[in-house]
Amino acid sequence: MTILTTAPLAPLLERLFNEADATSPTADPAFANMSAEERTRLMRSKTEYLELYGRLKDVALPVSRETGALLYMLARSTGARTIVEFGTSFGISTLHLAAALRDNGGGRLITSEFEPSKVARARDNLTAGGLIDLVEIRAGDALQTLSTDLPETIDLLLLDGAKALYPEILDLVESRLRAGALIVADNADYSPDYLALVRSPASGYMSIPFGEDVELSMRIG
Repeated sequence: MTILTTAPLAPLLERLFNEADATSPTADPAFANMSAEERTRLMRSKTEYLELYGRLKDVALPVSRETGALLYMLARSTGARTIVEFGTSFGISTLHLAAALRDNGGGRLITSEFEPSKVARARDNLTAGGLIDLVEIRAGDALQTLSTDLPETIDLLLLDGAKALYPEILDLVESRLRAGALIVADNADYSPDYLALVRSPASGYMSIPFGEDVELSMRIG
């Protein structure tokens, strides 16, 4: 049995995914009219990405249903008790991770979100899902919010914020990652510096692309 497939969490996630499907970043004309090359440049630029993100306050920008299930399974199967997330948005990925913590017997999830209105939405969703007691939402620039007061050891790290910051966020938490800790990077193709880092034989990681848009890495050093 998992709380992921029962009320109140299952119907909440179904509603949130359906709402996300009904909206899209392509509703923003500035984004919809971009070429593939222009979109790649935007996604790789911290400044341009944050400008677009600020215009998408009412867009969830969630992980896919498949990636949400993957997050739950990875956290559950490894017995994770401490999780850090970069990029909360409306909390869809957070709900999956917190559900795994609940089913693992408890734990702590620290997540960081840049946009204040999304912090409020995520908090409401986590409360509705009965998981807010497991989650600490830190509002603001993750380079600051994730620079202090982290658990002594971290079992799983999710990267799903500004893609250009993936290497810097990893550097912030790296000393806390236990041997065997997992790092899931969504849309990692937009962060070539990150991919070069975790795929380097000398990096202390094993790393592979997983599905169409996820890089899955394991800390070995």
